[in-house]
Amino acid sequence: MAIVASDAPLFAEVDMGADSSAPTVRATVVQASTIFYDTPATLDKAERLLAEAAGYGSQLVVFPEAFIGGYPRGSNFGVTIGNRTAKGKDEFRKYHTSAIDVPGPEVEQLAAMAGKYKGHFLGKHRKIMPTALERIIWGFGDGSTIPVFETPIGKIGAAICWENRMPLLRTAMYAKGIEIYCAPTADSREVWQASMTHIALEGGCFVLSANQFCRRKDYPPPPEYEFSGTEQDLTPDSIVCAGGSVIISPSGSVLAGPNYDGEALISADLDFGEIARAKFDFDVVGHYSRPEVLSLVVRDHPATPVTFTSASAKTEGSHK
Repeated sequence: MAIVASDAPLFAEVDMGADSSAPTVRATVVQASTIFYDTPATLDKAERLLAEAAGYGSQLVVFPEAFIGGYPRGSNFGVTIGNRTAKGKDEFRKYHTSAIDVPGPEVEQLAAMAGKYKGHFLGKHRKIMPTALERIIWGFGDGSTIPVFETPIGKIGAAICWENRMPLLRTAMYAKGIEIYCAPTADSREVWQASMTHIALEGGCFVLSANQFCRRKDYPPPPEYEFSGTEQDLTPDSIVCAGGSVIISPSGSVLAGPNYDGEALISADLDFGEIARAKFDFDVVGHYSRPEVLSLVVRDHPATPVTFTSASAKTEGSHK
């Protein structure tokens, strides 16, 4: 989830030796925990964090993966091959209740928050490949929800967690001219930093990765919520997601983070002159491409499982 202040000044006040002819954008990645099973309280927390980031002059604020609704870390929802338990089904019901529709009333609330800082709702990206057990609770996106939005502060897009490791998805976003690549995640391992650095270098873009920082006490206590296989080893203060949120430049330099210390707002000024300098070296869909040898076709229309011919006929008739 990213919130853009669309009419904010393009030039930040902090001088980082940037090219005066290129715009500089101040961006923030949020490292904070969901208030699990309490979407209204999480929205209130998001508003507080957004206000704090705006107070620092941030023009773009990126939140972690599944910040609204929660990332169900440690849950297996009672699933084994060939069986789903009654308790697991009820856990899914509770988790489903915390989910939101996009667009929907909670998105309208988020848009209203952004509107205080002249931002607004642009659209959505739906994760095209959930990872491992995520597939039992999350559906799949399609080519219609991998947009790169052209905004007054640059071309912005996003990929979520391990779909960032999908080369063809990244290439599609590079081809759309992405400049600010948002990578909300649930992966706090150190190796994640290597992926983020590689994407910045490969795409010649800024990479903003936001992750939650969570302790066991940020989730409901057992038996309401249990970390499968590890619950007996955890105390309320045990760290279950260590963050690692980071901002990386197109040259591969770390501008801010990674932070593993706790909840934080991690900010940096993005000198857009860095993009041209990086692409002079390597432009994956430009001078370093070989389309006569290697090419990519992206099916970017909505993939619907059911089509009604009568609805299509009505649409065609309305155009006559």
